[in-house]
Amino acid sequence: MTEPLPAGWSGIDGHGWADLAAIRARLEAGADPDSGVYAFGGYEGRPLHFAAVWGTPETVAELARRVDDVDAEFDDRTALWTAVFAHRLDNARALVAASADPWRPMMAGWSPGRLALAGPTPDLFPVPAGHPGLTPDEAATAAEAHRLIAVLADIDDYMGVACVADLTTTEAARRLEARPVDDTTMEPVLEDPWADPDAQLGIVGITDVPGGCVVTQPWGYIPSTPEVTLPLSEGTVCYSLFANPKSGDQGLVSRDGVIEDSDTLPGGGDAGGHLTADEILAEYLYQGEAVAYVCAKAGLRLPDARAIIGPPDLWVRLPERDR
Repeated sequence: MTEPLPAGWSGIDGHGWADLAAIRARLEAGADPDSGVYAFGGYEGRPLHFAAVWGTPETVAELARRVDDVDAEFDDRTALWTAVFAHRLDNARALVAASADPWRPMMAGWSPGRLALAGPTPDLFPVPAGHPGLTPDEAATAAEAHRLIAVLADIDDYMGVACVADLTTTEAARRLEARPVDDTTMEPVLEDPWADPDAQLGIVGITDVPGGCVVTQPWGYIPSTPEVTLPLSEGTVCYSLFANPKSGDQGLVSRDGVIEDSDTLPGGGDAGGHLTADEILAEYLYQGEAVAYVCAKAGLRLPDARAIIGPPDLWVRLPERDR
């Protein structure tokens, strides 16, 4: 349960941590820089942790020089780790200048410095002599993430996607009991997908990619429903999402015909202490990249964006069901 806001910090929001004059005024008025649990807008942390994400190097430096321990942890992570994870490299540098330790292990063994080695600025911190750095598997995972994110850089916000490991387009269509849709039928659908929503929701595209196949619907959510994911995941795994600009990315994980996790936030950047080392790396690499995230989690190695933006290998119509 979240504790009450500590005295001196109530009313501050995310952007408030970037206001150096306001932060100084609060501190001079007695606000405690070492406050315990603090919450705003659903987030929790210490003042320095919030400044690391929402603030500026100046506000970070101001708080860092006043705290008892610049490496004090909240939820198993230091402010520096939080800054690195949020890609706030300017704030990370300010924390190191205030004596924060980049190589202090935390969060399933990840230190801020080792995490940075997997990011877009691997030279953020000098690597100590003898430090092992990333493992070969971690380095390969990071390289594939950077490649895949670049490949899928221009994806629309509204679509359903299901990524299935070790399954071909032909087998996917068979499992879905779907029948092919010819180009003549698809022409008016592609021109105006919302002209007949009930009929259009039954049509999905399927494409073979290295590692499996991708099921898409550029105008709807059907690929992320159990109707599609459960039969596709028999004997394998299916990561799916509905990219909805109104309510955010809604994910579903099905494994061997059973829903393993629902209402997930793919690419949401969750780095909670409950995650494994591999899961933390994936969350760090794919923040804000929901489609790339589900592709990677299913082990798909898309060579380009065609499987997502089309045209697919095959358009099919699903059996009539109450949707």
